[in-house]
Formats: sequence, structure tokens, C-alpha cells
Amino acid sequence: MCPAEASDEQNRGYIIPIGGAEEKLHSPDILDHFVEVCGGKKSRISIIPTASELEDTGRNYEKLFRKLGVRHAQVLNIETRADCNATEHLEYIDKSDGVFMTGGNQLRLSTTLGGTEVATRIRRRNAVGMHVAGTSAGAAFMPEHMIAGGREGSTPSPDMVTMAPGLGLTNKFIIDQHFRQRDRIGRLLTALAYNPFAVGIGLDEDTAAFIRPGDDLEVVGSGGITVIDPTDLSYSSMDRARRGEPVSLIGVKLHILVTGGRFEIETRKAFPE
Repeated sequence: MCPAEASDEQNRGYIIPIGGAEEKLHSPDILDHFVEVCGGKKSRISIIPTASELEDTGRNYEKLFRKLGVRHAQVLNIETRADCNATEHLEYIDKSDGVFMTGGNQLRLSTTLGGTEVATRIRRRNAVGMHVAGTSAGAAFMPEHMIAGGREGSTPSPDMVTMAPGLGLTNKFIIDQHFRQRDRIGRLLTALAYNPFAVGIGLDEDTAAFIRPGDDLEVVGSGGITVIDPTDLSYSSMDRARRGEPVSLIGVKLHILVTGGRFEIETRKAFPE
């Protein structure tokens, strides 16, 4: 699926993938910035803990956002596809300034939310200004093409990654998380080699990409973001490589950006600040 249409691209809300393990207590810069973007203390935030199997995940984020001053932060207990049609959930999303999707297993998100009214409502609301953040699994689920799983390593290989349809907030990026900590550059390169249309974003832990309307990206957090741009890819052996064999890619551009760094999707240029 593709992002919902907006009458003016500049009216879209932010898309905010977070690499997981974001700082929650001492200097929660990412969550603070998300709250600020949503409108501060008066904002209304929907929390979707579907990816997690832990019962207290949603409530913990609810308490955290309230500690940050948000007056209206509410968990939407979406555990089944039937829950995705619940009127109270849809109405709260309609009133929300932001949606936050927790970590866990991105396939729990895609198999539960995919094709439902909740997913449609999030896309439509993002198209007219609601901001959507997701950490770890919640980040992976955001784009049209989702990395559902894979194995570690630095060299791409045809069987290194499993792809699945995602939420569809953007079709310009493919997102991977816990990037440096779990050595995932090979699987992101593999995902891009399948079809070098999108730009790859590899998010370190406690690091977020604040993707503005118009798809310009700014880094917030204590780690780095690896941006992989396949625009000038001149050679790929993906179509001939067998399972387990390494894949040759020539002409791929890679940037490492830290907090304050920016990447412009239209020009494909990166800036240190």
C-alpha cells in the first residue's frame, strides 16, 4: 500500500522511527522531542503496544508520557484484528496529535493491523498532520516495505532478509533498527538490492529519524543513523546469486549521521547539521 494522499505534502505529519532502547529516564531527548512536535503538554497521544507480548508495555509508556507532561496519553489495547474496528480506538486516533507504536515483534503489528480500519485511519490522519512514532518493531513497520526478519552480518546475501508489507506511511525508505548493536547492515543492503528504489535507514539504539513533511530527515539521539542511498547503483549480482552466496553491489552511497545531521530525500544530499 502507498501513503494516503494529502492535498498539500507540507500538511503531512512527521514519521519518527526510533532504533529501540530509547532513553526513558535521565535524558529522554527523543521522547521529549516527539511530545514537542505533537504540541507539548496539551497534546493527545495514542499508544499502540500490539507488537509487545508484555502486558505492562503500554501502561509503562502511558506513565512515561504523563511524566513528560502530556495530559492525554492513552493505551489502545489492540490484540486482535477485531479490536482494530473498535469505535473507541478509531475515535481516539481521530482526536490524537500523535500515535506511538512500541517495540516487540513487527509481524505482530503487520498481521494484526494490516488491512484494518486502524491502519487506514493512521495513514489518513498522518496525511493531514498527525505525527506517528514507532520504536524498534514499531519503526520497522512504518514503511510500505517492512523488514520482517533476517540474520546478522555485513555482507548482503539473497536469503539474508525476509520482507513483508508494512503500514505504508512512506514508500521512500526501508527501515532497520538496533542497527549497529546487532550488525544489520548486510540485511538492509539485501533489502535494498531486491529493488534499489528506496533509501535505507539503519537506526542505532536510542536514535531517531524525525522525517519531516517532504521527507527530509533529521537525527535525534545518542547514536548514529546509517543512510544507504542506492541511487547511483551501477552493478548488482543479486539476480544471479544463490542462497548463502555474497552479493556484489557497486555504486552504493553510505552516510553516517549523528544528532543534528540531516538528509534530503529530493536532492539525496546529507549534511552534518
